[in-house]
Amino acid sequence: MDSRLGGLADPRSAAPAQSSDRSQLANDDEKYAWLFNSLPASNEARAAEGRMTVRYTNDEWARFFAEVEREIEVSHEPLPYPDAGSPAFAKTIDHTLLKLDSRPADFDALCAEARKDGFATVCVRPSFVSQCVADLKGSGVKVASVIGFHEGTYDLYHKINETKRSLDDGATELDIVLNYPDLQTHDYAKIYKELASLRLQAPHPVLLKLILETSQLTASQIIAACALAAATNFDFVKTSTGFTGHGATVENVRLMRACCEKLSVAKGEGRLMQVKASGGIRTVEDAVRMLQAGAGRLGTSGGVWIVKEGRERAERSSGAASGQETGAGRPGLTTRLFTDY
Repeated sequence: MDSRLGGLADPRSAAPAQSSDRSQLANDDEKYAWLFNSLPASNEARAAEGRMTVRYTNDEWARFFAEVEREIEVSHEPLPYPDAGSPAFAKTIDHTLLKLDSRPADFDALCAEARKDGFATVCVRPSFVSQCVADLKGSGVKVASVIGFHEGTYDLYHKINETKRSLDDGATELDIVLNYPDLQTHDYAKIYKELASLRLQAPHPVLLKLILETSQLTASQIIAACALAAATNFDFVKTSTGFTGHGATVENVRLMRACCEKLSVAKGEGRLMQVKASGGIRTVEDAVRMLQAGAGRLGTSGGVWIVKEGRERAERSSGAASGQETGAGRPGLTTRLFTDY
């Protein structure tokens, strides 16, 4: 039994693979041979492991996904979350700026805000990683870089180059866009190959988040994407880019959380793959709903205003309200993005 499946049945046992499918997997190995040959010395052991790991055919993956779907149980009970005015609450936020026409001064301001409020990361495009790393030195705030953003359809070579550049420039977290059209056409083996290759390029302790673009997927496809992320040892699954369709929903976050819990148990690991909710998180109420649904991280360009509202809420509950209305002075989202992120 493959160690990635733990207590779940090995999908290969259900039916023999078609020879044409196995031939395609062999061709894929040859296609990406350059990747393993180019890995740095520190990754040689992981590369060898990657070459020896059994890759399933698309039909075998489909059987595995169906079993996961049968066994997961989605809870509607709200989960605990940090007090809205606390430093731990701020640490759930990835302070985000992905607007294409942003200037260097905008990222200086982003980092100053992140340093002041103590966010988990700033999330930016690869070209601004080095600037943000310099701006945040000594602050404890990390830098996350998006990869394959925002369509996800860039080829593997492009994504690997963005990964290398981002890590070389100091990023410690990568938000990687799933090529979800491949998921919709059931090309699961291709997706697995791509995600495993990116994990090899960015081994732990780098945190990898897989952006699913849930607005474009069915519930079954969301489950399949979570299973592929778990199989390739990603650390988070993330709802949305914020550039396509609607953003995070409570229902999708709950489903993703249930998948993470089931797949973690199946793998026999204490480490739980987490959920990042992003897209449309504008207020402290939005943030709380996502955390209660099971998100461990929030992607938003409105973090400053969310934590401000959280502090005001805490002050009101303690009888020390300032008298200002929650959200007063909130700028429009267009100050940060042309999207719903």
